Amino acid sequence: AAWAEQPEDGAENPALAEPLTASWPQPPAGPRYEAIREAGDLVLAAASPEAHAAGDVPARYADLVAGWAADADLLLAERARRRPDGPIAVDLPRRFGVSALVTMARDPAQLAAQIRRPMPRPPAPRAERGTAFHRWLEERFGQMRLIDVDDLAGAVDADLVADDADLAELKAGFEAGEWGSRWPAEVEMPFETRVGDRLVRGRIDAIFADDPSGGFDVVDWKTGRPPRPGREERAVAVQLAAYRLAWAALAGVPVEQVRAAFYYVRENLTVRPADLLDARGLAALIENVPAGAQPRG
Repeated sequence: AAWAEQPEDGAENPALAEPLTASWPQPPAGPRYEAIREAGDLVLAAASPEAHAAGDVPARYADLVAGWAADADLLLAERARRRPDGPIAVDLPRRFGVSALVTMARDPAQLAAQIRRPMPRPPAPRAERGTAFHRWLEERFGQMRLIDVDDLAGAVDADLVADDADLAELKAGFEAGEWGSRWPAEVEMPFETRVGDRLVRGRIDAIFADDPSGGFDVVDWKTGRPPRPGREERAVAVQLAAYRLAWAALAGVPVEQVRAAFYYVRENLTVRPADLLDARGLAALIENVPAGAQPRG
């Protein structure tokens, strides 16, 4: 607004006469800090051996907690009105994967729970290792077909378990095993086949056509341990039954010309379950799911 007078020579700068100071970091204070401290004290008090009873709520939170309790009572009452007295009916999808067939044979109630309330699964290092092993087999067999490794599904993640000693052991075991010297006619073959009135989809690990009898070998690679004898063993065999049926349809051959096996790489063990279900058996498995198989959870 106006020009200041020219300062005299040697005059002190008035802006520096009283320098500004501040504390850093800023000491915690204010309502938000106090609320967080109080919440932390409540958690520590509840976790202590001398924790307060459930109904002992600080006065300032009494109305809030009472509102939560009222909301919970209303929701529970609404659920009770809507929930039937008997088992909850769960519709089987018209199209599902082979893994659902295996779960159906093992535990129908577990499958009903998965359909009714799908839940994400936590990361499983063993499953990731199995995926990496299958990816390696794709690359190994794909070299015969001149497939670009970069085109393989999940190739960008190959370095995630590349230094896994257990994976290296699986690779060496496969190379030295009974299937290491054989070459499949097809690998990772996707399919969708009809079982009864449902469509079942999946992916066959490998199909071999070098049997002297002229038939086919459908093989599923397993990096885990063989299942326990009994119901679990019969349940996992459903997977091979579906693969066998699907490949017979794709190849246009009688199902009797298709053999199916699990190969457990760690044990160098080929397992060919006897009496695999045929088309009628798989359809009966779906149709005869117990109506009272109520989902758990």
